[in-house]
Amino acid sequence: MEDYVKLEYKGEVYRLPVVTGSEGEKSVDISKLRQVTGFITLDPGYANTGSCSSAITFMDGEKGILRYRGIPVEQLAEKATFKETAYLLINGRLPNQEELTNYSILLNDHSLVHEDMRSFYQKFPRASHPMGILSSMVNALRSFYPALADIEEESTIMVTRLLAKVRTMAAMSYKISRGHRVVYPRSDLAYCANFLNMMFDSPVRPYELNEDVTNALRVFWILHADHEQNCSTSAVRIVGSARTNLYAAISAGIAALWGPLHGGANQAVIEMLSDIQRDGGSIEHVVKRAKDKNDPFRLMGFGHRVYKTYDPRAKIMKKMCDTLLPKLTIRDPLLDIAKKLEETARKDNYFIEHNLYPNVDFYSGIVLRAIGIPTNMFTVMFAIGRLPGWIAQWKESMYDPNWKLSRPRQIYTGPTETEFIPIHQR
Repeated sequence: MEDYVKLEYKGEVYRLPVVTGSEGEKSVDISKLRQVTGFITLDPGYANTGSCSSAITFMDGEKGILRYRGIPVEQLAEKATFKETAYLLINGRLPNQEELTNYSILLNDHSLVHEDMRSFYQKFPRASHPMGILSSMVNALRSFYPALADIEEESTIMVTRLLAKVRTMAAMSYKISRGHRVVYPRSDLAYCANFLNMMFDSPVRPYELNEDVTNALRVFWILHADHEQNCSTSAVRIVGSARTNLYAAISAGIAALWGPLHGGANQAVIEMLSDIQRDGGSIEHVVKRAKDKNDPFRLMGFGHRVYKTYDPRAKIMKKMCDTLLPKLTIRDPLLDIAKKLEETARKDNYFIEHNLYPNVDFYSGIVLRAIGIPTNMFTVMFAIGRLPGWIAQWKESMYDPNWKLSRPRQIYTGPTETEFIPIHQR
């Protein structure tokens, strides 16, 4: 029996189908609403609007659940490599040993960046933000790697290129920004270790890989690999709906992630902690300002748009903080301020009542700073981690039988028809 809801207006009754997801979440299908009734819906920010059906990621903000292809993110963070997680998201299942080995070989073979791209990097002003550079350079990849004739092969090769080269490009942008020699990827290092070596190795001080640091980066990237239809993922899908190439769609996702209310939040956390330090380090004063509705100050790294309980990723990153920082024996006043702020906020009734728990951005900023990542590279690190999710979402939308070009409607609130006044009469 068909499930539906009734919409009644001025004596007319309309039936709108109910669609139920695999986890029991329900939606009202309004795809024919305007055709049948002449109405559209209005939902600023799309908080109550489903833009697609997806089999990639499930999250429940009320229960604090996050799963990739059905597998809890806690299990992946504990047991999986980042390459396994990327394969899972993009291909819909975990790889077997042979598939993972072949995948590793492909990533290694495509990890080098065309030498001509180095001149592009050097033309950017030194003050350029790495996210702006990364977005531009990902878009430029299309010029260096023309499309293949076979669509399936093109999709596979493009995906591998991006996963391999974005990591290299990110490290390259950091090295060039500092005027240092570019470090090339090594075939003997795994994905996370390779990135760290490209970032920090130098002729005068060879980088010594630390298993705890490599593991922290692995966990960070896995936790950020996908997160349902967030701002940047929606941007990838919307741009991809025009049937643009993958590079352009991912470039749009990087630009969206750059925002301080999205991927830039972990950078904003460190900047906030720096401001607190400059102002004398009074945690009580900061918490008081955060609770004052008339104060424009915003406490970064607390609360979440979707999670109404503790962010499951934050629990894992907090554990990583508690494990990693003592091992690195780092003395950093910002990390001390962060720890005091966390302890104060977690005991404050206002934060508890308003579900303002520390989120993943709060702890990830601390972890990234602890392992030596520069603050302006934080969002780039997020982008590398989110890349498998963006690719998976783009790929899913490309093969969606119900695909439609994204074209939201609006409610017009401007002036009604107005006569043009010639300039000499104005």
